[in-house]
Amino acid sequence: MKTLDIVVPCYNEEEMLQIFYKEVSDNLKNIKWNVIFVNDGSNDNTLEVIRELENSYDNVKYISFSRNFGKESAIYAGLDYSTEDYVVLMDADLQDPPSLIPKMMEYIKEYDIVGTRRVTRKGEPFIRSFFARLFYKIANKITKIELVDGARDFRLMKREVVNAILDLKEYNRFSKGIFQWVGFETKWLEYENIERQKGESSWSFWELFKYSIEGIVSFTTAPLHIATITGIFFSIIAFLAIIVIVIKTLLFGEHVEGWPSTVSIILFLSGIQLFAAGIIGEYLAKIYLESKKRPIYIIKEKD
Repeated sequence: MKTLDIVVPCYNEEEMLQIFYKEVSDNLKNIKWNVIFVNDGSNDNTLEVIRELENSYDNVKYISFSRNFGKESAIYAGLDYSTEDYVVLMDADLQDPPSLIPKMMEYIKEYDIVGTRRVTRKGEPFIRSFFARLFYKIANKITKIELVDGARDFRLMKREVVNAILDLKEYNRFSKGIFQWVGFETKWLEYENIERQKGESSWSFWELFKYSIEGIVSFTTAPLHIATITGIFFSIIAFLAIIVIVIKTLLFGEHVEGWPSTVSIILFLSGIQLFAAGIIGEYLAKIYLESKKRPIYIIKEKD
């Protein structure tokens, strides 16, 4: 039987790690497995708990970053550190149920990837669920990849898939898009949302919003086209307005009026210009960061 590597990004998960390991052990009694914890610069006792697990069990490995690099870097590092033919990526909060792994192992014989998706968002704030669904709708309209609504990072992958992901060494990473971009045959398993047992999510609404912008900018240049089309549209409107003003002045004379509407139009058009400049700035910022060739992560300690 082939051994399974389980990659687990961790940020301030001290309360969950012992529970997580026991839950995985209970569900994988007939599967040979290792777990690779990636400590993403946690500021609680996450690293100490990982060390305890590593000292207690032979199948525990870990990487600890020099600081918080973010979940995307932790995912890449864990996949890079894995060595087995099959690799599972999952969170430590048990919102990714380990009970699905045996079923995933059955499907992996026929597919390259076995992914999971939530069919409900029970327990999430309404506003967060609304914007999450809106993101998937917009992203699928303007990108050439299909992002599956409710898809989790929780997935089982063959080694060739992992190697393909590791070949994409971009600094600005959006794993959900990368998983889809590399292709391969995927089987989706559906399950209802599971709430965290302990602790709080490190993903605030603002962090999720920035992450969604990252995803759109990483996989499409459509916003640049939108800015261009918007500019052309308002240029045409402005040209027609000039013609109307000239004709009106020639026919009826010049009148000094309409200052409130003029100021409103100026402010509106200025907003459009700043919006377009912001879109361009996002892409320039990504180019700037990529050009530095900085490492995706830095390891301080590993075992």
